[in-house]
Amino acid sequence: MSTKWWKDSIGYQIYIRSFKDSNNDGIGDIKGITNKLDYLHFLGINLIWICPFYKSPMDDNGYDVSDFFSVSEDYGTLEDMKELLNEAHKRGIKVIIDLILNQTSDEHWWFKEAKKSKNNPYHDYYIWKDPRYINVDGKRIRKEPTNWASFFGGSCWEYVEEVDQYYMKIFSKKMPDLNYENSRVIDEFVKIIDFWCSFGVDGFRLDAIAHLAKSEFRDSLIEADGEYKPDWSKFSNLDKVHTYLKEFNRRVFSKYDLLLVGEVGGNATVKDALLYTLPSRRELNMVFNFDHNWCNNKWEKAPDEKMRIKVLDLKKIFNKWETGLQGARSWNALYWLNHDQPRVASHYADMQYFEKSTKVLALVLYFMWGTPFIYNGEEIGMTNPTFKSIDDFKDVSVKNCYQIEVVENKKDSKKFIEDVSYSTRDNARTIMQWDDSENGGFSICKPWNIICDNYKEINVEREMYDKKSLLNFYRKIIKIRLESEYKNIIRDGIYEQIESEDENLYIYIRKLKIQSKKNNTLIVIGNLTDKVVDFKIDSILTNIDLNNTKIVLSNYDRRAIPEQLKEYEGIVLATRL
Repeated sequence: MSTKWWKDSIGYQIYIRSFKDSNNDGIGDIKGITNKLDYLHFLGINLIWICPFYKSPMDDNGYDVSDFFSVSEDYGTLEDMKELLNEAHKRGIKVIIDLILNQTSDEHWWFKEAKKSKNNPYHDYYIWKDPRYINVDGKRIRKEPTNWASFFGGSCWEYVEEVDQYYMKIFSKKMPDLNYENSRVIDEFVKIIDFWCSFGVDGFRLDAIAHLAKSEFRDSLIEADGEYKPDWSKFSNLDKVHTYLKEFNRRVFSKYDLLLVGEVGGNATVKDALLYTLPSRRELNMVFNFDHNWCNNKWEKAPDEKMRIKVLDLKKIFNKWETGLQGARSWNALYWLNHDQPRVASHYADMQYFEKSTKVLALVLYFMWGTPFIYNGEEIGMTNPTFKSIDDFKDVSVKNCYQIEVVENKKDSKKFIEDVSYSTRDNARTIMQWDDSENGGFSICKPWNIICDNYKEINVEREMYDKKSLLNFYRKIIKIRLESEYKNIIRDGIYEQIESEDENLYIYIRKLKIQSKKNNTLIVIGNLTDKVVDFKIDSILTNIDLNNTKIVLSNYDRRAIPEQLKEYEGIVLATRL
């Protein structure tokens, strides 16, 4: 059986609005991506995932789509997109795009029709419910259909006077949720998917796919502060989602050779992921989960305490997903962050040992089993910016929460900014740092978003010509994965974590089951702390032949296997076991 192309891929996520501005209007665009394809080819990746570029009022930077068949004027034209696909394919780079199935913009013509009347044929494209009424001090007060919260703050319901009903919106009020109980919605998206497949895209990242199905519309009984309850189980990873995905697969996905990656969120289990990804189920190829995204001491540390990785927690989570999916013959997606999380350099790296700690993070993740996805700027060590005022934020969820917590409930503005600065989605959406010129080489005009103050020190141009840079370390990892004698071990070898209770070291092996006279095993070792740790590989693996074991990669440029691991040291060994 031939190997699926995406098993030999290294992905690179592009947040289009912040990547590269080609026409100097301060906004990244499609031609900007095309202009940087040579850089991506230099990096070595062979797959890009592009965030939404559809026509949109940009309430949530394109995840609020008003026309799925058009390109936003901010980003270019359909012709620009065709050129990008052609040029990427010439360089051996596949292209997947975001497919937004959960919601549209409230400016989509379906919704404009839907809110005209209950009898309009498009009304049932969305989820509508009648108000509830309660008596307070003799007055009849209108209330939402349920007490469910929105991911973006407040209620997940919005009232429309024209029809005297609430529509559901688990994100922004300008992003009404679609009703998949109405088969016509699936019919519409079959046409949309078929259009983009015929256009030439190589697959889709299915945004918020976990939320297509909703539970019975009853109040949540969870205990939580506030009027609206953040009970995500009411609309996350419910059984009916799989019915919809199977229908899409039967009617359109299966007709093309696609990569399908689903976003399943933080409450998904390995069991949930298998339901999405087992080949026999004919739904998706892999999923993104968020389990590993918060394994540090950020929320409980003292103000003057150093931020550290919770090594045991991180190892446990990685082991759960690697063994759970591989054992069931599914497939995994590997990533440190996407457009919704803090920059990994600020999240898990150590500023005191910046170069070594960012390199060891890359080393321990990208030799695992699965398809890697690097987020733009990760490969040069981009960090979170410094937010000085509410005006520095562009994230609609932050704006919504600021209105509720500061404007309405009088929370201290400075404290609010301090609290949200670490976790805001804006961290990953700052301007890509290409060089040390004004605006980081992104544009000659003022960018739509802020750029980190450190762009003169951390940028692509500077790191391209530094052989010891993080960028060139990423290039080494990519080359090993795709071109070296070890590529089959990395793609097909079993994953086995060892020394699982060690609080400093993350060690795992990748081993091919087939008998061979050649090296059939990689041993990946990472010290994820600022401590010097005693280490003897032959006391951990007693059957190892050190005379026939060699170093494949090291972030300390080792020439011999060490007996101590320095701060944030990472090393990959090749041997035969």
